[in-house]
Amino acid sequence: VCAGDPKTDVKMKFDSLLDEVNGLGKFQILIVILLVVPRFILPCHFLLNNFIAAMPSHHCNITALVDGDIFENLTQEQRLTVSIPAQEDGTLSSCEMFPQPQLHLLYGPSNTTDTPAVECQNGWVYDTSTFTSTIATEWDLVCNKKGMNKATATVFFCGVMLGAVIFGTLCDRFGRKSMLLLSYVCAMGFGLTSAFSSSYTMFAVMRFFTGLGLTGISIISIVLSIEWVDVQHRTLIGVIGSMAWTVGNMLLAGLAYAVNDWRSLLITVTAPLGFAIITWWWIPESARWLIANGKVEKAHFYLQKCAKCNRNKIFTCSCLCFPQMLSSIVMVEKQNKSYTYVDLVRTPKMRKLAILSGMVWYGVASTYYGISLNISGFGLNIYLTHFIYAAIEFPAKLMVYFFLDKIGRRHCQAGTLLLTGTCIAINIFLSKDMWLFRTIVAIVGKGLSEASFTTVFLYTTELYPTVVRQNGMGYNSFMGRLGASITPLVLLLEDVWKLLPQVIICALAMLSGLVALLLPETHNIRLPETIEDIEKPGKFEMKI
Repeated sequence: VCAGDPKTDVKMKFDSLLDEVNGLGKFQILIVILLVVPRFILPCHFLLNNFIAAMPSHHCNITALVDGDIFENLTQEQRLTVSIPAQEDGTLSSCEMFPQPQLHLLYGPSNTTDTPAVECQNGWVYDTSTFTSTIATEWDLVCNKKGMNKATATVFFCGVMLGAVIFGTLCDRFGRKSMLLLSYVCAMGFGLTSAFSSSYTMFAVMRFFTGLGLTGISIISIVLSIEWVDVQHRTLIGVIGSMAWTVGNMLLAGLAYAVNDWRSLLITVTAPLGFAIITWWWIPESARWLIANGKVEKAHFYLQKCAKCNRNKIFTCSCLCFPQMLSSIVMVEKQNKSYTYVDLVRTPKMRKLAILSGMVWYGVASTYYGISLNISGFGLNIYLTHFIYAAIEFPAKLMVYFFLDKIGRRHCQAGTLLLTGTCIAINIFLSKDMWLFRTIVAIVGKGLSEASFTTVFLYTTELYPTVVRQNGMGYNSFMGRLGASITPLVLLLEDVWKLLPQVIICALAMLSGLVALLLPETHNIRLPETIEDIEKPGKFEMKI
């Protein structure tokens, strides 16, 4: 039933139209549910290197030194003692061996040898009690090849970084829904192929393209969810969508524990995308995007579908009865204009917004992955540590849900980053003997870093106007993944100075937190539709 008159309706914002069809009903809940499974997959791939690239205890293969006459009566421990040099802490070296057995070392630790050790000559022997196989054991990515092992995470995030640029452009040009399907297919195809890699090079290339495909899921799912809900419920939907990441993160610990072969684990965490491809057919296109691009007939179809699903049958806005009136909802300068990344920096206030938000994203991602990819050293097994790190995200996100509406997006973003940096700084100065307190501080810091990530996704979708929102998300995701791709290499700096990675990550968290204070507040403000909404504050509520 239409109560509105097309002759008397005034131009209105899309958020006002959402009030007509119910800004949070069964239709919006269905969208969130349909996007849950692919969002489960994201942490399973983004943090997968903790398990498939794990480096178990290892030592040189000494079978070439074994002489039946000399070694016949020696235990395995004694054979290792005479074949592999001990380090300062008394443990056996992982990367060196003696060219000949040093039998005099059997007479006690006080006996030393002048024989220089050499690099492992016949490969390594790995401890398989935790992992049946990893890429490190498959291709001997240890010792002087340790950097190649860490580099697989960097290669993956480089793919994510490129995907952010590609999907950011394509989504604003061809729509959210079609590009979401493309990202599903790419991620699943390359993900499964990487499990059958026959060489390190093939594996690295496949992981690069897997990351590229997964980016589409990451940035499209959150934008699609937010664009269909009203102002009052954006925070709720943003946090609920983020909870899927946490559940997936916790599931990864369990899956990795149950499936400890790296190839099988890759297949296990990728296969659910097949279900996501099936459910894609029920996901609606963004009505905001359709209207902004002049596709009013299709936008009218989805809005009517939304109203019917939400059981709203009386409309005061004639736009819901007369499709041609939808063109008045979003006042776009040129209805069929194609927007690009250049539009993010073409005008002064958009340029300032892009620079500041990019810096925040770089800091958020560097901090989160700097903590998440460094889960050793707490005296717990790797699976339990990962699970605890994931579980702390639940209370962190509940805290975010409360504070986002109480203190606003800007202060929540800045506060979580500054507190994360504080936690890292505390652990830099704490003695390792205080392992329990260090562990608690690290877990709190991990929770705060996830809170900052949850905030930045919601915050960014609110900062950018509809016509370039996906471009904005693509650019910021690029900046975030740039930080994530460099982080594994930053962690290698511990060979220079043990605390150097923590110092760098702490500094990035603090700096990006301060930069966040320069961004505008978006709490309870309608989403901007055009670039003009940003550049002319008189026409829009958000001030930059």
